Amino acid sequence: MKKAYLVHGWEGNPENCWFPWLKHELEERGYTVFAPAMPDPENPRINTWVGALKKIIKPDQNTILIGHSIGCQTILRYLESIDTKIKFGGVFLVAGFVHLKGLESKEEKDIAKPWLSTPINWEKVRKNSKKFVAFFSDNDVFVPVEDSKIFKEKLNAKIILEHNKGHFDDEATIKEFPSLLKEIIK
Repeated sequence: MKKAYLVHGWEGNPENCWFPWLKHELEERGYTVFAPAMPDPENPRINTWVGALKKIIKPDQNTILIGHSIGCQTILRYLESIDTKIKFGGVFLVAGFVHLKGLESKEEKDIAKPWLSTPINWEKVRKNSKKFVAFFSDNDVFVPVEDSKIFKEKLNAKIILEHNKGHFDDEATIKEFPSLLKEIIK
């Protein structure tokens, strides 16, 4: 049975952006889709969010992970925290980041700091999935497009650079995401 887990971003929920559309499209193609509401999305914490994934995900080769923004960071940190001989079928990262720009308030910077300063064990992450695909936008207000090079280098991810998609969120009015669906069903 094919399964997909969608992990939303900071201040997000399973009903924003393109998640409802993607969930429907995947279910139409026989996937069982889980889109959990992550705890305290206004104040995401690494241990809390990774812990939430550990409670619900059962790794297998028919399971894919899809994240948006800090949801990507959560997936990466989840993958580095597990020991399994079974690789996930794929990991799809949308507006994933290693660096952030455009944070304005002290509160935003304080929330982001652990996500930005806590190292990621890229080698362990890479070993836990058959493939990685990472989407970036050339006008993302938060994620520098240069981060795509890190995802390519560290994960051997397929990089897809979209034009004028912002942060792939509600503010960018992205309600459907055909290029992501195409990569998933390949």
